[in-house]
Amino acid sequence: MNAADILIAPVVSEKSYAGLADRKYTFKVHQRAHKTQVRHAVEELFGVKVDSVNIVKVQAKPKRRGAFKGTRPGWKKAIVQLREGEKIEIFEGAQV
Repeated sequence: MNAADILIAPVVSEKSYAGLADRKYTFKVHQRAHKTQVRHAVEELFGVKVDSVNIVKVQAKPKRRGAFKGTRPGWKKAIVQLREGEKIEIFEGAQV
């Protein structure tokens, strides 16, 4: 997998934006990606140095609309902490 396949999208939520003060950025990542691949993808795509990576597997949730039952698919997210003095510019200009 190349770097663009590993990082799918940034996670936009209040909790993920609260982590920006601590240089923590949250991404939705490929199901088979592991910590080392995520680290290399972030460093390659954004040109920053990564301090640590935490991976969280978000479980599927049962949903229902009237008589129809189903499940929302599960996904994997990565919380990436950057080294001191590093930041990703695309997150900095966003308003919450």
